[in-house]
Amino acid sequence: MLNKTLLPQSVAREIQAMIQSGELKAGEKVPSQREFSQRFGISRASLREALLTLETLGLLKTEAGRGTFVAAGDGTAGQSGNMAPWRYSESYSVFDVFQTRILLEGEIARLAAGRLSQAQLDMMEKATKTMEECWASQDLLANVDADLEFHGIIVSACSNTMLKALYKTVRDQVTETQRQPIPITDPERMRQSIAEHRRIITALKSNAGDMARVEMETHIRNTARCAGLQP
Repeated sequence: MLNKTLLPQSVAREIQAMIQSGELKAGEKVPSQREFSQRFGISRASLREALLTLETLGLLKTEAGRGTFVAAGDGTAGQSGNMAPWRYSESYSVFDVFQTRILLEGEIARLAAGRLSQAQLDMMEKATKTMEECWASQDLLANVDADLEFHGIIVSACSNTMLKALYKTVRDQVTETQRQPIPITDPERMRQSIAEHRRIITALKSNAGDMARVEMETHIRNTARCAGLQP
């Protein structure tokens, strides 16, 4: 039995481990929400959040009227061929979120240039390295968590408090666009994404605000293209 205070992300990690170990096999129906929530000692609401995260990453697939299954394939990102349904479709399209990210995060990066401490820059380097390592081991949850940390550090250094507040209001949707393309991301695109992160770090470290904005906008556009969008 897991600790009852575990967050959905921690439960998602446990289920990911069950898939990677073969305890839950490709094509197999996962236990019911009642059974899973009792096993992990969490509410069904928290469990649903964990399952949705894994579905976005392409590890699970929900079929109407049948239940939730481990996605078919070899468990490697880039092999499933399609993305999960966009969970915020009733409020914003994924296209709109990517378009907003380009505008918002590009300007945030520009204003953060020259304001990051060496410790923060080191944390960004470490997060980028973690992304690389976790992709190699196909720890998709940790890969995305490191990506979120990278972008979050930049936001924390932005000089405009209103832009930081605006970012927080759309953080859930932004996070989903960082997970959404994972099932169709191939190794070459991930290598490019990691290289883009390092170019952003170089611009921020050099106090090159305009370059940081361009590099961030390019990075987000390339991620959107991976998802089949041209914002």
